[in-house]
Amino acid sequence: MPAAEAGGDPDTRLLGIDFSSRPDRHKPIVVAEGRLDGLTLRLQALHALPDAHDFSRLLHMPGPWLGAFDLPFGLPRELVEALGWPDSDWAALIGHYRRLSRPEIRATFAAFCAARPVGAKFAHRACDRPAGASPSMKWVNPPVAFMLHAGAPALLDAGCHLPGLHAGDHRRIALEAYPGRTARAVLGRTSYKSDERRRQDAPRHQARERLLAALTSGQASPDLGMRLQIDPGQHQALLEDARGDRLDAVLCLLQAAEACRRPNLGLPARIDPLEGWITGVPCAAPVSPSGAASRSTG
Repeated sequence: MPAAEAGGDPDTRLLGIDFSSRPDRHKPIVVAEGRLDGLTLRLQALHALPDAHDFSRLLHMPGPWLGAFDLPFGLPRELVEALGWPDSDWAALIGHYRRLSRPEIRATFAAFCAARPVGAKFAHRACDRPAGASPSMKWVNPPVAFMLHAGAPALLDAGCHLPGLHAGDHRRIALEAYPGRTARAVLGRTSYKSDERRRQDAPRHQARERLLAALTSGQASPDLGMRLQIDPGQHQALLEDARGDRLDAVLCLLQAAEACRRPNLGLPARIDPLEGWITGVPCAAPVSPSGAASRSTG
């Protein structure tokens, strides 16, 4: 099944994954599972995966499925080239990156930032700023560099197909998602979640109410009119999840469903084969990195 046709298969299972780099029973990886019927996205189940083995089993699940994962798939080309890391193949880069420890990653990235001027400490991928996402090399608040370190090798080992980055099983397609992009389209900069109990307050509860109302009415997907269908129990579970992990998984699920309806799964025709791209983020012009051939996302 070609990647561009994945969404046309009515048997395709859609997944939205809120990722944790160190999952446990207190902070599991959360998976929202759904099916698309026209422009109605039915939330079928929410699953908690408390360890990395559960995540691996999910990735090996037979297809057809398409998952939108809240973790970066690639690193900024500027960073990779400055460090002298493998820069011609995503799998080789991930193979190098996975062999580093977290302290080594932190020290290497901190040294890179320390040598740069104020206001330009981090290197960014081409998709980061258009999406409003943190740079994928960031190791704190949020530690997305460690999410990449834990998640990308698992995708590679499972043989998933990552359009534009790595050819794998076209019946198991993984896309990079960013739930904050959809949430901000509804709420602006209003916060709807917090891991800190003291900040799990009434305004954030009200923000989740607004976000769920937009999701179920189609307002969170204005250009496509995609509408989320949930039952009262699911609505209550999402509303009362003050940490927002379940809601973020559902936002990723929506982005997976939107990808099915967009040309080329919501990706530019060509993307940097080290950096990847966040599905649904617009690109004004094809990305053609200097000194490297961009790769088709098919």
